[in-house]
Amino acid sequence: MRLSFFTFVCGALAFALAPVWPAAAADVLITEAEASLPSPADVSLTTRGLTRGPLVEQVTPDPDAAPVKSPLPLKIKFQTRNNVPIDKNSVKLTYVRTPSVDLTSRIKAHIGEDGIDMSQAEVPPGKHVIRIDLKDQQGRSSTSTIKFTVTK
Repeated sequence: MRLSFFTFVCGALAFALAPVWPAAAADVLITEAEASLPSPADVSLTTRGLTRGPLVEQVTPDPDAAPVKSPLPLKIKFQTRNNVPIDKNSVKLTYVRTPSVDLTSRIKAHIGEDGIDMSQAEVPPGKHVIRIDLKDQQGRSSTSTIKFTVTK
């Protein structure tokens, strides 16, 4: 009887002292180690000629707004041209660092028909530049960058 009572008390105490987990955990978009990699000297994109590929629009975080805190909502809108749908399998995100970091596997679950919607992206403090490459279903490609700053 004592052993079972002791086991019960220990179990109840462990349950009472267990941490409370948040309802929705944040998804890691960029790690501290990746953010500490050096920035390249030039992050500008060089494009030639006209492109008829999809358009990319950064919705949140607003690139012109004040720095944001993490976790943050990451919303990127894709706009099709000539009603040609996006090829979701072609979407690739690259963290612009030296060396660059492929973030594609981290956002795959958040890619929809009209863009990327990651409600709780975990990003360390700093200035961040991410390159987005994608194609429509006719193979026309686009490349764009998004920029945002995260504060503590």
